[in-house]
Amino acid sequence: MTLVILAAGYAVRLQPLTTNTSKSLLTIGNKKIIDRILEKTLDVKGIGSVYIITNSKFFKNFSDWLHGSKHEKKISLICDGTTSNENRLGAIKDLEFIIKEEAITDDMLVVAGDNLFEFDLAAFLEFAKARDGVSIAVYDVGSLDLARNFGVVKTDAEGRVVDFEEKPEKPKATLISTGIYYFPKDKVAFINEYVKMQNKLDAPGNYIGWLAKRDKVYGFAFSEDWYDIGTMESYKKADEEYINKEKK
Repeated sequence: MTLVILAAGYAVRLQPLTTNTSKSLLTIGNKKIIDRILEKTLDVKGIGSVYIITNSKFFKNFSDWLHGSKHEKKISLICDGTTSNENRLGAIKDLEFIIKEEAITDDMLVVAGDNLFEFDLAAFLEFAKARDGVSIAVYDVGSLDLARNFGVVKTDAEGRVVDFEEKPEKPKATLISTGIYYFPKDKVAFINEYVKMQNKLDAPGNYIGWLAKRDKVYGFAFSEDWYDIGTMESYKKADEEYINKEKK
């Protein structure tokens, strides 16, 4: 199984923190976001190749970080060639890029490089591998107002996604898609198909919504802590909560 961490965004909503630093390299508590993600992913059984995809602007920052990391020999750093928010590829196009660039033919675990989670990934993968489709991790944010910022999900009794809306003005529910996905190798071709047909290539939720109408997508619901680092407010909240957690 291949692990792909998406870290090629420009995080303009977090400037000036991200003017010269990738969001994934910001510190939450006493650790960088990317290090926290790697702590949750690298020891998962079945992980083989590991890729972090970033952009030209932040590639050197990631190279410097990786050179001093204990994970240096395990990780391949990929540059998507973009230089600004205006010419970014978007998350789905980045996925297509790395699949072609590295000739990935394996199952893929994909994690957005800006979300922190406390649930057990092994449980998610057990859920995903028992099903015949793509699986996503879903979380109840408990607020319709908050749900407007995410992809809102509805699942049936078996966990299959039956409705998906990306950042709706009037959410029907508070269950949302987080940045964690499992793509079985026989479903990866849908990514290429979507890129050829669609122009909404940034938010992965647009792809998941499209896919759910054409194939099986399942939602793994978890209740452990989860943080989406998208705004200055959410960054400060996560930083404060991790500092408090790690004092105990």
